[in-house]
Formats: sequence, structure tokens, C-alpha cells
Amino acid sequence: MTPLIRLDDLTVAYDRHPAVHHLSGAFAPGSLTAIAGPNGAGKSTLLKAIMGELRPAEGRIEHRLVRAEFGYLPQAAEIDRRFPISVIDTVMLGAWKASGAFGRVAPADVKKAGEALAAVGLEGFGRRHVGSLSAGQFQRVLFARLLLQDAGVILLDEPFTAIDARTTRDLLDIVSRWHGEGRTVIAVLHDFELVRTHFPQTLLLARELVGWGPTGDVMSSANLMKARAMAERWDEDAAACAPQEEPAA
Repeated sequence: MTPLIRLDDLTVAYDRHPAVHHLSGAFAPGSLTAIAGPNGAGKSTLLKAIMGELRPAEGRIEHRLVRAEFGYLPQAAEIDRRFPISVIDTVMLGAWKASGAFGRVAPADVKKAGEALAAVGLEGFGRRHVGSLSAGQFQRVLFARLLLQDAGVILLDEPFTAIDARTTRDLLDIVSRWHGEGRTVIAVLHDFELVRTHFPQTLLLARELVGWGPTGDVMSSANLMKARAMAERWDEDAAACAPQEEPAA
């Protein structure tokens, strides 16, 4: 099967200090993959690089996707809920692919937004302010926005952190539905039990690749010990990578 997204000796760095180092591998179309590893392993950095928010310091990310084909859920800590916006307007942001940043929202999209809220268990919440919601309710709103966006590739950054068990189960059902529809889902997770139970493929990362493949093989005790040992050896004060040379004209 032709890969949907290929990583070729990828290094992504902040101030030339690698967060992801010499990573190679591929995501198959329609795959459901967890990215797991210790804190600071480069998991979120990798998602942002795949989406195009961060440029590789070395190596390449190969795909033929445009930005509108990605649905992205950032970590909750990156979202400021103090902005005065309603639940329904937040969900409607998922329609930007069809309407454009300043385009008129079609009545059909408003209907779909209501259906998306119902699908995540928030029917009747449309007029509420997002700042009034619990963490679990707000995460349901963000999943509703992804449902409306209808992207073929969905990137989730720690989607089940700090939410209740019922919300986690409901949102996992949506992830399973996306997978059943043939969408490609890549999720950063810190809960290894969720990885083992719900994600058939895993990329185990500790800045460098530890393992990538079937979850039962990758999430072995030996690999987890290796990832932990690699994290303990990280030197945050190590010399920065040399800047990549520009090709000759």
C-alpha cells in the first residue's frame, strides 16, 4: 500500500536543538496510530511538523495533502477559552474549508453543526459560552468541530487528558467511527492502556524512534524500558545541531 505520509530521516528542532531526531517511517492511508512516549519526547512537535506548522531542520515529510485536508485538535492548554464565543460558533469554525475565512455560512452547515453537537452529546448547548463548559464538555465541542470539518486526516494532541471516563469513552467511539470510515487518525497519547486497547498501530518515540508498527509488538516491556532510559539520558544543554546547508543554486 502506498503510504499517505512518509517521514524520511526527519529532524525537527527548536533553536537548532532537536525535538525529533532522524525519524523515518510512514503512515498508511486509513490507519489508526497512537504516538506514545515519555514527556518531552517530541510527540506534539511531530504532529505540528506533519501539519506544516513546523519546518524540518533536516530530512523530509512527504505527502500530497493540502492544509484543508487536515483536522487538528491541539492540547487543551493551548486554547484560551476566555474569548467570548458561543458553542455553536466554535463548532461552525469547522466549516471554514467550505465557506472560507470570511465567507457566508450556508444554512446546511448550521444544520450540520447542530447534528455534530448532538453526535457528541451536547444537543441544546449551542448558545452557551465556551468558558462556561467543563473540560469534558469543551472537548466534546472540539470533536464536534472536527466532525463538521470532515477532514480525511485527523491529528489529535492528547485528546483525552483531564476529562472524565464517560467523555473519554464517547470520544473514543467517534475515533473508532472515523477509522471505520477510512480516515487516517494520528493521536498523541500518554495513557498506555488506551493505546493498547484502542489503537492498532503505535509510534513509540523518545525524540528518536523506539518502535513503529503493531501496538502489541511496539508497546513491549523492553521497548518501554528503552524509551524511559533514552529519556533519562537526554541532555538539554547539548550542543545545537549545525544549521542545514542550503543547496547550491
